Amino acid sequence: MISFESDYNNGMLPEILEQFQVTNFDKTSGYGFDPYCQRAKEKIKKACGLSEAEIFFLIGGTQVNSTVIDALCAGYEGVIAADTAHIGVHESGAIEAFGHKVLTLPGNNSKLSADAIDAYMSSFLADETYPHMVQPRMVYITFPSELGTIYSRSELEAIYSVCKKYDLYLYIDGARLGYGLMSDACDIDLPFLASHCDVFYIGGTKVGAMFGEAVVFTNTRAPKAMFTIVKRHGALLAKGRMLGIQFDTLFTDDLYFKISRHAIEKASELVQVFERHSIPIGIDSPTNQQFVILSPEQKEKLMKKIAFEVWSPIDDKQILCRFVTSWATTNEDIKALDEALM
Repeated sequence: MISFESDYNNGMLPEILEQFQVTNFDKTSGYGFDPYCQRAKEKIKKACGLSEAEIFFLIGGTQVNSTVIDALCAGYEGVIAADTAHIGVHESGAIEAFGHKVLTLPGNNSKLSADAIDAYMSSFLADETYPHMVQPRMVYITFPSELGTIYSRSELEAIYSVCKKYDLYLYIDGARLGYGLMSDACDIDLPFLASHCDVFYIGGTKVGAMFGEAVVFTNTRAPKAMFTIVKRHGALLAKGRMLGIQFDTLFTDDLYFKISRHAIEKASELVQVFERHSIPIGIDSPTNQQFVILSPEQKEKLMKKIAFEVWSPIDDKQILCRFVTSWATTNEDIKALDEALM
């Protein structure tokens, strides 16, 4: 079965697997206090252009989101996010489980706008009863968004400016960060993103690693007890070097960006295949997630040979479906999809 179901349906990059084998019998301290984690942190700092950044390695995206939000927000504070945001839709109430309400605003192609945040905060503060309400403390955005769209340089600048105006943290979920940064539609780089938020994370799970994410505190300091908070959230790996080895490998010789670019190129080839077979594109995504519209008959026929995700029904004759490329997508995969559509 050929699979375009997700960007984490393979094990890991061969380069990472090789490093696991090479270092397998090394003896190191646990919980991230090892030379691999330290080396990976220095490489990430250099890639971000921030020598004073603070970096923590956690085991997964949901753990990262719940940990970072809980670390920076008091119990009476919430986080502003788009109505399609991962933290409000696909994380099983993990944010609320630690006492923080997700305050959703309508998104535009899954993106928040500076104007929407500004209007929300202005209205909130104008209400004399706001001390009785959940207090907004953070803005959460994803890069790229849940629908594969990207914030432009001007959009990110405007959002960060509004956040500073209202003393809100800006937190960027980078589960697929590499795929966003390497898109042809992206007009920013990693140093720009890092300098226009307070904290973000570099996704590993969906971008070549077996598991793990790197949280980067940029323009705000990490809480003094961040290590303890990470452990409280069940996000601390005893064999922390397993995370360090992966990110050390990913940030050697620009590997993270090279494999991300590969996925973008394969996504472009996907679009060409769909266009050749007159399959309409449902969402204009410049990243590795491609959304197309299939009929129920097309969906059933294709699913016999190709794995993909049914995103949502449009009506009784149209279904929005998602196809995702990754570092592991091959020319043979693209060819198989082409033939299955014939």
